[in-house]
Amino acid sequence: DVQLQASGGGLVQTGESLRLSCAASGISFDDYAVGWFRQAPGKEREGVAAISTHDGRRYYADSVKGRFTITKDNAEYTVYLQMTSLKPEDTAVYYCAGRSDPDSSWYHKAFRNDKYRSWGQGTLVTVSS
Repeated sequence: DVQLQASGGGLVQTGESLRLSCAASGISFDDYAVGWFRQAPGKEREGVAAISTHDGRRYYADSVKGRFTITKDNAEYTVYLQMTSLKPEDTAVYYCAGRSDPDSSWYHKAFRNDKYRSWGQGTLVTVSS
């Protein structure tokens, strides 16, 4: 079974940093796509960053560009989301999602929920002002 385990959330102050981890198991990690999504109270889930473990191509939402960095460690089957200069509006439950063998449609729509087949449990990030 495919499993994705998200971790690393917590409570920080404005301007601080956090690193989230998404550990995958049960998949061939060399050709996999991972996306980080977040959902704030009363809001829809939105994609914030995504990466292909095959070619390393990355995507970022405009709201996090320059502040968040998504990286991968193929040896550890883990994708990280380094978040810096955090703002109160970054407060949300963060989820990682994955799919094997991403096709061309994923590369064009990496932030659509339906482009992913597996979802991890969320990890809460709270940024205080």
